[in-house]
Amino acid sequence: MSRTIKGQSGEWEIVIGMEVHAQVLSRAKLFSGASTEFGAEPNSQVSFVDAGMPGMLPVINEKCIEQAVRTGLGLKAKINRRSIFDRKNYFYPDLPSGYQISQYKDPIVGEGEVTIDLKDGESIKVGIERLHLEQDAGKSLHDQSPDNSFVDLNRAGVALMEIVTKPHMRSSEEAAAFLRKLRAIVRYLGTCDGNMDEGSMRADVNVSVCRPGGYEEFRKTGSFKSLGIRCEIKNVNSMRFIAQAVEYEARRQVDLLEEGGTVRQETRLFDARLGETRSMRGKEEAHDYRYFPDPDLLPLELEQDWIDSIAQSLPELPDEKRARFIAQGLSPYDASVLVAERELADFYEDLAKGVDAKAAVNWLNNEILGRLNRDGLSIAQIPVPAAANNAIIQMVADGTISGKIAKDLLDIVWAEGGDPREVVDKRGLRQVTDTGAIDAAIEKVIAANPAKVEEIKLKPKLAGWFVGQVMKETGGKASPAAVNAALKIRLNLPDEG
Repeated sequence: MSRTIKGQSGEWEIVIGMEVHAQVLSRAKLFSGASTEFGAEPNSQVSFVDAGMPGMLPVINEKCIEQAVRTGLGLKAKINRRSIFDRKNYFYPDLPSGYQISQYKDPIVGEGEVTIDLKDGESIKVGIERLHLEQDAGKSLHDQSPDNSFVDLNRAGVALMEIVTKPHMRSSEEAAAFLRKLRAIVRYLGTCDGNMDEGSMRADVNVSVCRPGGYEEFRKTGSFKSLGIRCEIKNVNSMRFIAQAVEYEARRQVDLLEEGGTVRQETRLFDARLGETRSMRGKEEAHDYRYFPDPDLLPLELEQDWIDSIAQSLPELPDEKRARFIAQGLSPYDASVLVAERELADFYEDLAKGVDAKAAVNWLNNEILGRLNRDGLSIAQIPVPAAANNAIIQMVADGTISGKIAKDLLDIVWAEGGDPREVVDKRGLRQVTDTGAIDAAIEKVIAANPAKVEEIKLKPKLAGWFVGQVMKETGGKASPAAVNAALKIRLNLPDEG
């Protein structure tokens, strides 16, 4: 992982901050009772408030406030007991009232932090500057007609949490890892579904480059001057696209600076098809929006007891779950993979009940996830529930079936369903531990391979070949341990080591 980019005149540091818009999980919008259900017919979920009709007053949705506080607590952030809603003024066809109700100087959530775990085992902390609530705008549709553009206001007024980070990310990998971790946190909390393909989570990525030492200077002094001019890449909706956008934009800025040019602060779009960013508009400053407190909404004041009750209801979050999994014997890498998706972590917990943790995670990684990927299924769509997989692992552990038979058994239950234990009994899949049957198979293999018998006297490592042949002879049902022990005696093999 590189935190620098090489130019013709030397190295440049990459510095990244992010503004993530996460749609609040709530059945109604932030200031109206209109539905937030995804996929409805255009303009079928629009109240008079959402449409900006004269005289219509916003009424705050308590559930959205609770979800914002819940998210702030999950981000280990300060909850501001007093916050203010402001009007952010701009004019666009999908904003009927001509302003967005947002928060500016007094947000509902203050500073916090998110820990991200990288592939090389390193962990870094990304500071959260703030989380504020705001309304979403509608959507302009330009591809419905060759002559006209249309506006769908179903999204207008939907509650968004804008989560603003400090510029603490230093590479495309870190940027993607941060968004992945943030998505996991809000999904664990139940405050946002994180469905990026539906637009319920999207990121504006701020990228700048500076000479080596610039970032350390920023961390020491807090001065943004040492970081270089930033460009904002708007509405990136996948981890892969974020990584690509950062790589392209950092290279573009370095090339521009080394050619004697100047980076202009602006908003850019990422073209996923071409893998490049392009200019959208000059970056607006806060004064351009003419913020002022919304006269129709009183300051929001929260009671500490209410905040405390939300804190007590928080679930176990990814960092805590990861630490517990590691304490149970899993590697940091395995634990990180499991907690990335709550559904996967929950499935693993059910899978691992009463069995060795490492055996469970190996079965999940090697057998279950491979088949899900092959069939294009998610963990929520798995045809063999965790309890059935747990039974297979237990049967391997107690010697009822061999590891090879376990894989065949999973294929059978995957395709046909049924209780794994009953399938084992009905199909005669129990592991052969009868020494007489194993000895008979060994004699058959020896009789068919006299040359190998002579060869093994000089090359004891050929024992593995004989084990394989005996297992094949028994249809994979023989106990490998029993076969090894019997072969060692029959062929007079030395003890290993």
